[in-house]
Amino acid sequence: MPLKLLRELDEPSQPPWKVLIVDDDADIHQVTVLVLKRFKLDDRPLEFLHAYSGIEAKEKLSTHDDIALIFLDVVMETDDAGLEVARWTRQDLGNHKTRIVLRTGQPGQAPEQSVVTDYDINDYKEKTELTSQKLFTTVLTAIRSYRDIMLIEHARDLETNYRLGLERVIQSTSVIFQQHTLNTFSNGILQQVLSLLRMNDQSMLVSVKGLTTIQQPHEGYRVLAHIGQDQEGTVDPAVRDYLDQAIAKKQSIIDGDIFVGYFATSSGAVSLLYLKGARKITELESQLLTIFSYSVSLAFENISLSQEIIDTQGELIYRLGDVVESRSEEAGNHVRRMSELSYELCLLLGYSEERANLLRQAAPMHDIGKIAIPDSVLLKPGKLDAEEWEVMKTHSEIGHNILAGSKRKILQTAATIAHQHHEKVDGSGYPLGLKGDEISIEARIIAVADVFDALTHERCYKPAWPIEDVIKVLKESRGNHLDTHIVDTLLDNLDVALGINEKYATS
Repeated sequence: MPLKLLRELDEPSQPPWKVLIVDDDADIHQVTVLVLKRFKLDDRPLEFLHAYSGIEAKEKLSTHDDIALIFLDVVMETDDAGLEVARWTRQDLGNHKTRIVLRTGQPGQAPEQSVVTDYDINDYKEKTELTSQKLFTTVLTAIRSYRDIMLIEHARDLETNYRLGLERVIQSTSVIFQQHTLNTFSNGILQQVLSLLRMNDQSMLVSVKGLTTIQQPHEGYRVLAHIGQDQEGTVDPAVRDYLDQAIAKKQSIIDGDIFVGYFATSSGAVSLLYLKGARKITELESQLLTIFSYSVSLAFENISLSQEIIDTQGELIYRLGDVVESRSEEAGNHVRRMSELSYELCLLLGYSEERANLLRQAAPMHDIGKIAIPDSVLLKPGKLDAEEWEVMKTHSEIGHNILAGSKRKILQTAATIAHQHHEKVDGSGYPLGLKGDEISIEARIIAVADVFDALTHERCYKPAWPIEDVIKVLKESRGNHLDTHIVDTLLDNLDVALGINEKYATS
């Protein structure tokens, strides 16, 4: 995307890019300077400013109005000193140009999603993940963004229009960063770009299949989101020609009222944004889209990486659940049916898609503690005696102990479920004797799903029950063993549960 008009206004000799390092650990300052000492962008090196507390950081920001980037620690003289600096910078100082990258060694002190949204943070990194290469890439992305903002600021004749445009870019980017799945993110891009350009016409976001740093040429296009397309999931030949041009040139292109945005991540993945409007896209709008593109590329890569981690965690959890399932001779696909039914019940109860997905991913681990139960107890065909039953009951504590202590939401949720899924709402369950709302909603949902699946499928000690008998038992368990509202929700949506049973029939 051209920035020729603005770059012509550059001064012949430019000063270094100022980077403010805010951290109470002197080693962090030294390592950062060491890694970045040879960094240059547009032949301009970095100049480092140092602050070891939130108070010092405010002093530096008050006396230097040309700081391009702040590396900001969270916990310094107070647990939220860094967040206060971010708030003060954006709100009190009114500085929305300087890029802020939050670096924390204690992510639990500042949850990523809420911090990025609430404090207008541009990027969020755990100190342990900032390798030399990632540190370099983070600085490059941030200073590029700052540079382009400042170039626009220097175009005095367009000052008012640029500021209005930048405000809309920042607002659009903020909305997009709140999206946590690829689907909602992709649709969010389309909505925000159309709003940014005040367009209401044909648009499409596609990913380029097979096109990475080691795979050429691409295998085709996958439509991620679209507006105004005649056929969902297809790419018109005329549109494809424009997409192919952008791929060949490896850059965004403009042709009359057609705009194709080229977004490439550091991993080699490429996405294309096709827009067809009722008018030509102006030079100003193309420059605003450049800045927007930097933010979108960063967000797209972060979401893709996060989704890959979540998918990997989910697969590992399912495989571990399968191990327990097969060892305890549960009915085939038991954990999958429980996961899907728990997900559907969570949504039907009015909880968010995010929470329901988390429950679905954690559910297979509910019986992970059985992996430590001796075969003589776990596989006994008859009824357990009192001593054996006490051994069996320990699987809840064991499962909790295996999973507890993780900082990851999936494993935290799984630990709670493993610990509480045998609690009863009347307080007669184990191991803690919790009752009512003392039991997490996730564990209460799992309990209902577990009973339903156990009754509707054959086990080594019993045949599958007729659905009429299952309904009777569920109704009798309301308010003593199982949560009344959850049981009623299941019975009101019995077709959903039976559909899951049919889809994941015993293998």
